Formats: sequence, structure tokens, C-alpha cells
Amino acid sequence: MKLLTSLPLRVLGALASLICADLSPAAADNAVDEQIKRIVTTELASKAGNHGGLAVTVHAAGHTQVFTYGLADQATQRRIASDTLFNLASVRKIFEATLVSLGSIRGEFSLDDPASKYVPELTGDYVKRITIGQLATHTSGLLLPTDHPPWPTGSYSLPRFFDMLNEWTPKAGEEPGKQRIYTHAGYVLLQIVLERRYGRPIGELISERVLKPLGMTETFLPERGPDRQAILAPDILARVVQGYDDDGSTIGRPGNQQGYYDFPGTGQMFSSPKDLGIFLAASLDDTVVDPQLREALKMTQRQIFRVSSEFGQATAWENVHRNGIDVVDKPGGLNNATAYIGLMPRQRMGIVVLANRGEFPYEIARYRVLPELARLRGQ
Repeated sequence: MKLLTSLPLRVLGALASLICADLSPAAADNAVDEQIKRIVTTELASKAGNHGGLAVTVHAAGHTQVFTYGLADQATQRRIASDTLFNLASVRKIFEATLVSLGSIRGEFSLDDPASKYVPELTGDYVKRITIGQLATHTSGLLLPTDHPPWPTGSYSLPRFFDMLNEWTPKAGEEPGKQRIYTHAGYVLLQIVLERRYGRPIGELISERVLKPLGMTETFLPERGPDRQAILAPDILARVVQGYDDDGSTIGRPGNQQGYYDFPGTGQMFSSPKDLGIFLAASLDDTVVDPQLREALKMTQRQIFRVSSEFGQATAWENVHRNGIDVVDKPGGLNNATAYIGLMPRQRMGIVVLANRGEFPYEIARYRVLPELARLRGQ
């Protein structure tokens, strides 16, 4: 993990008023506005260059602020707004993790259930022993060709995906639950487990069990069309950003989806800065009406597997421990999109960073901004 030390002290020092507990609501709003604008323009927005833009959502002191900068589409000069839609890439995983925690709390399955209980096509000696909990915490040991470079040049049907899983053999000494190996394929399998358990598509499950109860109306998990475009209504598609690579070149069209699986449910999620602000608040404050969903959101954040003294793995979320400060977060990225959600549960504050370009430096939020805010607050 790369530690960033370039954030100017003058910027960090100016952030103190962001989390002053004794500010009036109006003063707190002004403080958030001033300090987030400062950090974004100084450290983040300036890195976007002349292409694309940035949205930052902050939840602090019980209220949420959204700040937008730059262009959603360079060609049309469309600016980013609070309801602009971004591709969330792997940030989608925290919503599936919430389904897993909720199902466990409701007694609908056990985290110790093998995935093969619900997906009988899993017959390989290794994969048939992997549990739901191990898939959700990246401790299954799976690491398929779709998980790492060199990236495959073709796509995988569902039968071919099962063949890969059944043929999988780990390195010597690796066993289910004994190591943390980040795997996209593991979450694709987890999706299939959830669909089989409930007999419904993953998009419907996320919408009805998580999004609707939270009041998130601007988050979508569309199918991927044959042209790699998200299948969305025209008025919704018109709000999606154009994606760029890290040097500003256009990649795809608005709604571009990427991946190596050609079966339903394997596309990416799209959401707005405003909607993710709702998710931030729900993850940090005890305001969710459904007590089981409230507990599920908290459950996903708890560290399950310790990787090192500074890094651990929760259910989709990652746990960062440095200098007595705990950050729970999840980054996601493609070659034309970057997304990041970071929480400090003890301080009940969090940040979302969304950029319509690849390789955006989300690490600034993880390693510098959130920890410094906690220290400035004296916690």
C-alpha cells in the first residue's frame, strides 16, 4: 500500500472546522463547503486536468454535503451535478455484502454454508468447500484469470465460469478461509449464490432489500447490452458521465460497462453523489428504520480477517488501522472510472470520491484526509 505524504499542512490544518461539534447547522454547512472545496481544488480537482471532473460527498456532524467539479462530458460541456451518474466499479461489492449480512441476520442462510449448497454445479475438490462467508471476505483463495493481469481477451459464459471454478487448484498451503486474496470472480460466484437462494436476479435483490428501504432512488444495476452499454432509460442514460483514461482519452460512451462475463447480473452499478450520501449516512448513523438492515450495514464493516497490523478485511469493506485511527473503506476502479467510499465509524463521518477517469488517486482520502480529520477532532 502506498502512503501519500504530499498533502500540504496548510490544507490539513484548514480542515479542522469541518468537524467542530459546536457549530450551528448553518455554520457547519459553510465550514464543510469551504474546507472540501479547498482540498478538492488543491489536491483532487487539479489532478483531473482538462478532461472529466469530480464529485465529493461528505457526511459529518449528522449532515451531508455534495460538491461537484468539472465536466461529466467534455464533448458536450455537460457539467457534473449532484444527480450525475457514475460507474461504481467494485464499490458494487459492498451492496452485495449487505445482502449477505442481512440474509445471515434473518436466518435465511449461514455464512458457513458452502456455496455448493446453492450452486450444485460446483463439484471441484477445492471450490465445493468454499463458504458464503469466505466469498464475502475475499478469503476463499480463488484467483481466476479474470482477477488479474494479463487480462483475458475473451468473455466467459456461465458454464465456462463453472468449469474454471471446478478446475481451480490453489498454491501449496492455501486453503479456504486461511488467506486474504482479492477476487472479482469470488463476488461473481457470490452473486450466483444469492440469486439461487432467493430465486431472483441480483439487481432486484439489491433494489428491494437495500436501495428502496434506504430511499436510494438514483442507484441502478443495469444489464449490459451487446455493445457493452448499460441498458438504461434514455432520461437516466443522459445523466451518466463520459469516461476517460488517466491521460484524458475518451473510453467508451456514457454507460460503458466492462467485464469478462456474458451472463446476466455481471455488469457494473451506477449511482449519484447524492444517493451515495444517503448510503454514507445510513452506514454511519443509527437512522435506518429497519433494525435488521441497520445491523447488516454495521456488520459488513467489522474486520473478519487480519492481514497485517495496519490492514484487515471485513465483508467487502477493507479496514485500515494507522496511528490509532480506524478507517473502513472500499475503492473501485476501471480504466475510465474511479470510485471510493471511506468511513470513520467512531467519528461518524465519511467521504465519497467519484471521478470519471481511471487511476484517480483515491488514496489521498484513505491515508491522509480521513485520518487527519480524526486527529484534528482529538479522537
